[in-house]
Amino acid sequence: MGLTMKEKQRITKEIAGRYQKGSKKRKGKILDEFVQLTGYNRVYASHVLHSHGRVMRNGVGIVMILDATKKGSRQRQKTYDRKVYDALRKIWAIMDYICGKRLAPILREVVPRLERHKEIVLDKETRHKLVRVSAATIDRLLAPERKRLTLKGRSHTKPGTLLKHQIPIRTFADWDDRRPGFVEIDLVGHDGGSTSGDYIQTLDVTDVATGWTETQAVKNKAQVWVFEALKEIRQQMPFELLGIDSDNGGEFINSHLVRFCKDNRLTFTRSRSYRKNDNCFVEQKNYSVVRRAVGYLRYTTEQEQTLINELYGHLRLYTNFFQPVMKLIDKTRSGSRVKKRYDMAKTPYQRVLESPFVVPDVKKHLKKQYTLLNPAELKRKIVRLQEKLWKLASQKTSSLGTYHDMGSTEKIQRSANGEVGIEESGIMDLINA
Repeated sequence: MGLTMKEKQRITKEIAGRYQKGSKKRKGKILDEFVQLTGYNRVYASHVLHSHGRVMRNGVGIVMILDATKKGSRQRQKTYDRKVYDALRKIWAIMDYICGKRLAPILREVVPRLERHKEIVLDKETRHKLVRVSAATIDRLLAPERKRLTLKGRSHTKPGTLLKHQIPIRTFADWDDRRPGFVEIDLVGHDGGSTSGDYIQTLDVTDVATGWTETQAVKNKAQVWVFEALKEIRQQMPFELLGIDSDNGGEFINSHLVRFCKDNRLTFTRSRSYRKNDNCFVEQKNYSVVRRAVGYLRYTTEQEQTLINELYGHLRLYTNFFQPVMKLIDKTRSGSRVKKRYDMAKTPYQRVLESPFVVPDVKKHLKKQYTLLNPAELKRKIVRLQEKLWKLASQKTSSLGTYHDMGSTEKIQRSANGEVGIEESGIMDLINA
């Protein structure tokens, strides 16, 4: 095993004095020994021993003592200046603080759109830098701003009745995810930490092929409300509903939904009990869409339900048209290590346009709708509704939910979604900057 850098530096410090004072013949022997110990190139080794400890004057009165044991700092002109950083920071806030791998592919499309809506004003050089910045550079530039809070919810799904034995079990590996229309559904409870009484639930419907997500708030877990919400969501989706997969909760495993699926020739399957991976697509959206939008507070009133559904009306456009996601392509296991490979991040809207199974008229309608949307304005509407919802819930109880802070809480301002804050700046201030 070779020497560490610290060991090489220590040897250099001990040998350099003898080398510099020795005769030519003596220097040659010391150099041979030094090269053998350190593995350095002979020319470089000679330079290191010769320079170490030497005094150098630069002609303006500054004296420097060269030290081979210390690493000099490399000075390089910054490519991405303050203008780029400020613009990137604002775009990042508009795009809901997504990671660099999701943000970088969509910048070429988002930057011109935000300029057209006069949300950002850029010079030619700044625009050129923004559209070519890499995902790693985005994460590095925004690292000081990124503060994560870990929020934990609860699962309230109870086993279904004997009816569930009539519904076949599907695992997460069974889907043919090439065709839009096969969806996973789940309920997210807004109980605020207390499961007593009735409280609002969100029905989350996620398409496996495209990631297209629709959500709707219902007053409780009663089958009648869940069934009605599912029928409304079916009308909103841009493609035909072909199949439904749910967990084993009684709100889904019921005769109404079974009969509905049979009458409409829909495939109806259920996951295995206590296996969240069987519903991995919708489970991920439960957090990234629902929890990030409405948080973990307790919502029980009709006013709150109306407000949440108004919020979801804007959120569906914001999420499906402007939130790129990556899909797992393959997973390889080598011993105890698992290597995952993902495709390039794309929005659900882009994946719908690429699908050969979606009819041209639907794609034409989506394109027309997309040209009219402004992601910054959608984000502003969402944040305003989040603030109203937050105030309504805060008036009912002094407990605002349980937060598990993984960072320094004194520097984080909780945003209306209860998830990510920006130090010394609110969300609306940053978007409107």
